[in-house]
Amino acid sequence: QVRLVESGGGLVQAGGSRRLSCVPSGGIFSIPPMAWYRQAPGKQRESVAGITSGGSTYYADSVKGRFTISRDNARTMVFLQMNNLKPEDTAVYYCRLTTTSNDYWGQGTQVTVSS
Repeated sequence: QVRLVESGGGLVQAGGSRRLSCVPSGGIFSIPPMAWYRQAPGKQRESVAGITSGGSTYYADSVKGRFTISRDNARTMVFLQMNNLKPEDTAVYYCRLTTTSNDYWGQGTQVTVSS
């Protein structure tokens, strides 16, 4: 059973930085596509950034130039470096891992940006 555990959330002032981590465990034998999503109160979950098996990355327009997704291929860990954070970045951030047969989500980590 695949599990994803996110960490790194917390309270940060506007303009500050935060680094999120996502560690998968259980039955991962390749380098799968992974992504970060977020969900703010009263809003739908949205894609923030993703990284393909080949290492290509993509970002939501709202975070381009401020967020960077990367991975540690040795462990398939995924990171989200968030710089110049804004109050509108406040949300629960979720890690997603996709295989050919399943879709897995972590439990989420709260990021709160104060103005």
